[in-house]
Amino acid sequence: MAEAERIIGTPGTPDDDGGERTTAAGAPAGPDASGPAGAGREPAPAGRRTGRGRRIAVLFAVAAFAYALDLISKMLVVARLEGHAPIRVVGDWLELHAIRNPGAAFGFGAAFTVIFTLIAAAVILVIIRLARKLYSFPWAIALGLLLGGALGNLTDRIFRAPGIFEGEVVDFIAPQGFAVFNLADSAIVCGGILIVLLSFRGLDPDGTVHKD
Repeated sequence: MAEAERIIGTPGTPDDDGGERTTAAGAPAGPDASGPAGAGREPAPAGRRTGRGRRIAVLFAVAAFAYALDLISKMLVVARLEGHAPIRVVGDWLELHAIRNPGAAFGFGAAFTVIFTLIAAAVILVIIRLARKLYSFPWAIALGLLLGGALGNLTDRIFRAPGIFEGEVVDFIAPQGFAVFNLADSAIVCGGILIVLLSFRGLDPDGTVHKD
């Protein structure tokens, strides 16, 4: 969790490496870019704090949407597809095939169900804790997707058979030649890809931009 906070960064504190940073508008961060304080970040004004509240709202709205889609889709799959023959959606390329997965996303690590449950819970706690430092709209979407996906699969881990923290996740999207997955897995992957792209662009969750 400490490592995650180091990556996210804290608004209003200097960079550890003393490198120059800019705001999203391209202005040097800090009151005096030429002095020692120039390596720091500009304290968030009142308007920016309001913006943070909006970004947090976006994060939880995206998470709620992703979680609801995953939950509803799994309920429908269990009620109407489980125990039946797969449904072809795009010929042999894509089928809906209900299975129970004790492992991680895409069926990996079936012997570590409890460990993956604890990891999912830890991810949720870290995202919620770091939301207070969030000023970036794209990061709000990315973290919201991660949060919604993690909540979706964690719900299965807790409430489905064979027992609490050992429950098997409902997977049903089956592309040809690929592992079967669900909408929660998709949300997690999309959120992860977006985070990688934002990191390559140098955009931090607090809205500042690295100038390399």
